[in-house]
Amino acid sequence: MPTRLELRGLGKSYVPGKPVLHQIDLCFDTPTLTAIIGPSGTGKSTLIRCINRLVEPSQGDIWLDGVSLRQLNTEGLRQTRARIGMVFQEYNLVERLSVMENLLTGVLGHTPAWRAWLRRFAPEDIDRAWQTLGLVGLQDFVNARADSLSGGQRQRVGIARAVMQSPALLLADEPTSSLDPKTSADIMDLLKQVGQQRSIPVIVNMHDVALAKRCADRIVGMHQGQVVFDGPAQQLSDTDLHTIYGGRSWLD
Repeated sequence: MPTRLELRGLGKSYVPGKPVLHQIDLCFDTPTLTAIIGPSGTGKSTLIRCINRLVEPSQGDIWLDGVSLRQLNTEGLRQTRARIGMVFQEYNLVERLSVMENLLTGVLGHTPAWRAWLRRFAPEDIDRAWQTLGLVGLQDFVNARADSLSGGQRQRVGIARAVMQSPALLLADEPTSSLDPKTSADIMDLLKQVGQQRSIPVIVNMHDVALAKRCADRIVGMHQGQVVFDGPAQQLSDTDLHTIYGGRSWLD
């Protein structure tokens, strides 16, 4: 069965009476890439991080394949997070470890503690790591330390680590914000490829509208914590962008 993620009336306030997210209702149930766009401070990162409860919602609920994530206990949440891959803006790699070792941290959610402590990973996990390195084009960097890589290479390691979780859903929080235009396009293409090959939804929070229109299947536009556009990327118009960002001078 395809993954189904539902956000129902999702809200978040860091300060009482000043909501960052207002009654968000969204559904993701196809293996497509969705880009979430909007001005800085409109709640895009908060929305992404509420989905796996890195940020605790103030109201509403998140349902993943019929399970309410807000009702889960600590162990249930740990198991569910193991099914949600996360790609971070800052990469979040262990800098002193090799590329292969960073990939294998993606299987810690289902690896016995003693194996992880001794770094004695199952042969099938090591085989899968080699295959995943091929997917992201880093076979020649298997023993390179993470801190020796370029930004684009580090982000590929981050994506590969998320893939190693065998996720049912992949989230990416501004994965291209510190990368040059070509590398950004390559990373977005790779995220889309992962979603298609794994038949899972991919949700990316990003600022680059042109890149979102080029790579995404669906765009969700946010303004002041609310969804003001939700549709196919090719239907996003200048009028919609005016609603999302305000003003027209930046469109010229």
